[in-house]
Amino acid sequence: MYLADSRGTGVTAAPDPGPGRRPAAVPATVLALGAVSLVTDVSSEMVTAVLPLYVVAGLGLSPLGFGLLDGINNGVGALVRLAGGHLADGGGRRHKTVAGLGYALSALCKPLLLLAHTLPVISAVLAADRTGKGLRTAPRDAMISLATEPRHRGRAFGVHRAMDTTGALLGPLVAFAVLRATVDGYDAVFAVSGCVALLGVLVLVLFVPGHIAPAPAPATTAPGRPVPSPEPARPTLRDAVGLLRRPELRALTLCATLLGLTTVSDSFLYLLLQREGDLPAHLFPLLPLGTAAVFLLLALPLGALADRAGRRRLFLAGHGVLLLGYGLVLSPWHGAPAVVAVLVLHGTFYAATDGVLAAATAAAVPARHQGAGQALVGTGQALARFACSLAFGAAWGLWGGRTALAVTAGALAVSAVVAAFVLRPVPEVSP
Repeated sequence: MYLADSRGTGVTAAPDPGPGRRPAAVPATVLALGAVSLVTDVSSEMVTAVLPLYVVAGLGLSPLGFGLLDGINNGVGALVRLAGGHLADGGGRRHKTVAGLGYALSALCKPLLLLAHTLPVISAVLAADRTGKGLRTAPRDAMISLATEPRHRGRAFGVHRAMDTTGALLGPLVAFAVLRATVDGYDAVFAVSGCVALLGVLVLVLFVPGHIAPAPAPATTAPGRPVPSPEPARPTLRDAVGLLRRPELRALTLCATLLGLTTVSDSFLYLLLQREGDLPAHLFPLLPLGTAAVFLLLALPLGALADRAGRRRLFLAGHGVLLLGYGLVLSPWHGAPAVVAVLVLHGTFYAATDGVLAAATAAAVPARHQGAGQALVGTGQALARFACSLAFGAAWGLWGGRTALAVTAGALAVSAVVAAFVLRPVPEVSP
């Protein structure tokens, strides 16, 4: 890692490596962004780990009420993600600036949960927090895409997601420790989470460069003397929306949306596992650790595999793994071994889809539209998961959790077949 240049020129993230040297497969910018995500995810997952029990057991909300909250947590920032991706494109320091605003807004929201004791107030705080996430996600993924050679993007996103997941692994542990060590358990978790989130903003300011030059380096007129590229004109909103005319990006957006409609949120899945496995309530914050541990172990190898075997193919295979996980939850097999098996499948699903989808998106759009392209696909997926949370919460209230999951599993099987047809191999564009 290195300190970002505070002067107006910023730092170029993909410098000429010199004669005879090849750019690193995982640039320093990716590692710096991974460190920011690691720290931020510790903060976010501390809240995520305790939120379901806090609102359902502590505040007495119904499954439908929790479905609304969870939908907000997953999807309210979707439209903001479009704005964040569009504002970040156009060169200069825009990517870091927009991402920084998003990280700062989320950090400010964590302490506000100390004052939230009703559904409207909690909803408002979560909406603001997810707005921050919506602002930062597309610029962050655009910076990873621009700083990395196209053929290594699956690996780079795998490294970033592995670091991000390290934070997801540590967050529930910290929340569990705080709950066990303090009297004001939930309030203490929210306070510590806010402090950790501010640390993530500081890491972004100090270690992430302000200017990201696309990799590989620009053409040269003489050996070792790069020619500065003119600052590109800022893409218009029409340009961003027009990206959907690209068949490969349109197919990715359609499939991410379709499959998102049948992806049960983590919180609902953990609630089902806790009930089916008769786990004590104080062990609930540890359930995300199983998912995070598997994600951490497999993110890099599956990202590298996606670079070789095909990103779309692995993305579909990941949803097949998720379907197996749903089947295990619905099976007669219960107890701790069944819970562990479901968590392994759940973590494998994320390792095969999260960073892989971002890498596939990066290959489908030119460099100057990376922010908008990532935002379009991510927004479709986030809105779909928001709708799924609402629908699943309502179905749980009407039919019960098992029946709701069975219906969702059937819909996922149908969606996967449709997505396999839509995501037929197409040529990928170079940035």
